[in-house]
Amino acid sequence: MKSLVLAEKPSVAKEIARVLGCGGKQKGYFEGPKYVVTWALGHLVTLAEPEEYDVKFRTWNLEDLPLLPNKMNLKVIKETSHQFKTVAHLCKRNDLNELIIATDAGREGELVARWIMELVHWRKPFKRLWISSQTDKAIKDGFAALKPGKDYNSLYASAVCRAEADWLIGLNMTRALTTKYNAQLAAGRVQTPTLSIMMEREREIAEFQSKPYWTVSANFGSFNGQWRESDSHDGRLWTREAAEAVVERAKKAGTAKVERMRTAERSEPHPQAYDLTELQRDANRKLGFSAKQTSNVLQRLYETHKLVTYPRTDSRYLSSDMTATLKGRLESVATGPYTALARKLLRAPLQVTKRIVDDSKVSDHHAIIPTEQYVQLGALTNEERRLYDLIVRRFIALFYPPYRYDETSVVIVAGGLSFHAKGRIEKAAGWKEVYAGGSEPLQDDDDSEEGDGGSARDRQPSQTLPSLSVGGSLPLKSVAAKELRTLPPARYTEASLLTHMEKHGLGTPATRADIIEKLLSTDTIERIRSTLAPTAKGKQLIELVVEQLRSPELTAAWESELERIAKGKGDPAKFMAGIRTQAASWVAEVKRETKEYKPHNATGSFCPECGKPMVEVKGKRGKSLACSDRECGYRRHSEPVLLNKRCPQCRKKMELHDGKAGKYAQCKPCNVIEMLGDKDGSRINKREQQRLVEQYSESAPLGNSLADKLKAALEAKQNK
Repeated sequence: MKSLVLAEKPSVAKEIARVLGCGGKQKGYFEGPKYVVTWALGHLVTLAEPEEYDVKFRTWNLEDLPLLPNKMNLKVIKETSHQFKTVAHLCKRNDLNELIIATDAGREGELVARWIMELVHWRKPFKRLWISSQTDKAIKDGFAALKPGKDYNSLYASAVCRAEADWLIGLNMTRALTTKYNAQLAAGRVQTPTLSIMMEREREIAEFQSKPYWTVSANFGSFNGQWRESDSHDGRLWTREAAEAVVERAKKAGTAKVERMRTAERSEPHPQAYDLTELQRDANRKLGFSAKQTSNVLQRLYETHKLVTYPRTDSRYLSSDMTATLKGRLESVATGPYTALARKLLRAPLQVTKRIVDDSKVSDHHAIIPTEQYVQLGALTNEERRLYDLIVRRFIALFYPPYRYDETSVVIVAGGLSFHAKGRIEKAAGWKEVYAGGSEPLQDDDDSEEGDGGSARDRQPSQTLPSLSVGGSLPLKSVAAKELRTLPPARYTEASLLTHMEKHGLGTPATRADIIEKLLSTDTIERIRSTLAPTAKGKQLIELVVEQLRSPELTAAWESELERIAKGKGDPAKFMAGIRTQAASWVAEVKRETKEYKPHNATGSFCPECGKPMVEVKGKRGKSLACSDRECGYRRHSEPVLLNKRCPQCRKKMELHDGKAGKYAQCKPCNVIEMLGDKDGSRINKREQQRLVEQYSESAPLGNSLADKLKAALEAKQNK
């Protein structure tokens, strides 16, 4: 008898099949002496659509809401139904006596497999492959230590609750808002509280009133000091007169004296290993990657190159059973720019502390670190190489000693005024050696977005101090006041938004990037250079959404309960009963609402079909004009649509146009056109197409005459 192995993706299935010796390639699966390896294509099964419960739900009507099916049905996804049929056929084979779930080792991976099992009515035994990397060794070790499938029943229950809750809340609220206000307004369990956080920041910015303030600094020859009224004072003066008085008083003194001096040895421990959210933050701040971009590149490093461990983790620690593998991982990355850094560690036993290994702080998966797979840096794309560099340097830094330095604080008095200076002398570079010449990692509290410009003490630069002694005299070279202004809180970057989503318990490391992308794709938020901000649509939407759904605290409580369910401590039925009650209550609240929605993207033009105002919408092919009435459905492109087809002369993308003779591609700079087909959708052969290009590429600018020529040419061709 053989075992059926179900992977999540074809690429993963191919690697598992190779390791298991399944050399027989069939359509949709691999087969060997002991195993048959097949795959899903992401999800093959999903929750049924509303119209599959009742055809009346094909039309969106506010009166039909809320939609609360007694039992949530599943359906096969049409686009991947061919692969589902293959898996279903394999499940019926009599020579396959068990199923091994080899989908991603996480909540969503469990859902992928279990929903397939439910629709194919799998009743035979099943086991779980739970691994944190895709190397050959990890796969072999994982198959040698398969887990009982029932051990993950609670994880599956949590995944089902998450999926059904998102369906019930998202579908009901989106349909309610869209039909109530006759506009495409999307709301959801996580995306709406995330938008709410951003709107709160926008309100803080709008309400902020900037004020001028002054600081006073003195130059003592080789270093500077900042005036402070007292040790606890922030160094700011709120009138020009007060600042000038300090300057004049200090100048009259002429000289200064060291009143106090304190030197203390300080140390900074190495930064912790990455979890997904921290890596997304770092990649955004240092590399300019979006959270989604980081997730995609990281998945390739994990799945295709097998160079890093499981990406979708929320832990920054390693488990104790990994300690013996750490040297091997260092040896595997000891190449290129990392050779000297890694070799230095390999000469002695590794210093493995609780800051690195702590079983109590590892949940389903440990932190993201390199695997024992040998790396060929030249085989990586630029994106992959840069992200891999972050991971490798962070991993190497784990085993370096703390950064140590002496910090000296000195208070200098001139004319009865106190000037404060601070300097440091490095004693041991420690882990900072790993980042020499590059960008050091930001500490967790470095991602500050405080307004008001900060205090003079906070902005005081680190400097090298000369040899000083208490009571010693110093020359007062100059004293000057500087005018500054308080600043509003900064808009969120993706890095800082991820921090706040994590802080408020919004989503999981695996879903936060998708939430941000969904807000962007629905034109609810927008990118403004490196920051994110709500659009006019988003600002209206947050006012129309029921107040409870805006609350990060409510969503955080839901996420916490989903986590409890995953650990076998929560009650799935009770959780879903609460979700249903909430959905019904919120729909009723939307129905009672008397607010109005004003299209944020009105254009001033009117629909030729029904006469109602047109709005500008963004799509995959650029901007287009659409009727504001969803029932009308009229739409036309407001700017040329660019095709993947390129001009044979300048190689730029060509524009799509629709003329009397049918669709054609045009490169305006070169005046080159290529026919794409007639009104009935038929195609012209390449020889005919080339003849038309040659005939008209040197002609006058395109207009009605050219359209007539094209039409005549096509008619002549069809009449032959």
